[in-house]
Amino acid sequence: MKRTLLAVLGAISLSACAQAPDADAGAAANGKTPMVSNTVPAAPEPAAGTPEARAVAAVRTLSENLKPEHVGAAPLPGFREVIVSGQIVYVSDDGRYMFLPGQGGALYDTTTQTNLSEETFAHLRRDLLKTIPASERIVFAPKDPKYTVTVFTDVECGYCRKLHSEIAEYNRQGIAIEYLAFPRMGLGSEDYKKMVSIWCASDRKQALTAAKSDKPVPSLDCKNTVNMQYSVGQRAGLTGTPMILTEDGVQVGGYVPPEALRQTLDKLAADRAGQPAAPAGGA
Repeated sequence: MKRTLLAVLGAISLSACAQAPDADAGAAANGKTPMVSNTVPAAPEPAAGTPEARAVAAVRTLSENLKPEHVGAAPLPGFREVIVSGQIVYVSDDGRYMFLPGQGGALYDTTTQTNLSEETFAHLRRDLLKTIPASERIVFAPKDPKYTVTVFTDVECGYCRKLHSEIAEYNRQGIAIEYLAFPRMGLGSEDYKKMVSIWCASDRKQALTAAKSDKPVPSLDCKNTVNMQYSVGQRAGLTGTPMILTEDGVQVGGYVPPEALRQTLDKLAADRAGQPAAPAGGA
């Protein structure tokens, strides 16, 4: 499946779009002597046809407004080193591949606009999710959902609670939510004990909703898979809750509002089919 470089755009190009006003220009317009400029000087444009020029062109596939502060030889043979918006990017000398250490070690193909690291990780996540039986998921689903996502959740985190408070709207958007447990305070914590109690409850959906609303949940213990779910979350690369995964194992969030999540899922489905995404508007 084709993966666009959304993660890189979020990390780099947004900072390029949020440039501060030019203080010198304002001062000059008022007849005042310009003070020290707030603008960080960009690196000189490299000569055309050089590895440095191809590296800059590759970075600008993210946003044509990006202005690298440094371009030069990298400690990695066959790559150039580019510093842009405070981040280091390594670009292959032919300009095709970008490696971003600050993006979890992600490797991107600029020609196909594919996150090669995510492709591999998605397959791993998909296989890991298969190890958790359907009976061990807490499911909130509409009739005939268009999409199903897995959400690693915690009863204490604010964004997990916000997501759950909008569960009816996710369902209205045609999205089924399948919850798995990830007690972020660790195994054996009070947080963990609450999640065990939820998974041991006769009505897990009601118990989860109560816990996320600060209502009491009876303390219970039983044979459960909370430890297993926590382990799967760690192996899937979870660093915070919530984490939303598609059926293909693609990570599409943290917290994502219902309509935005539907738009994202529509786009991923369109990419798979090689078609433009349809406007969002429910199932």
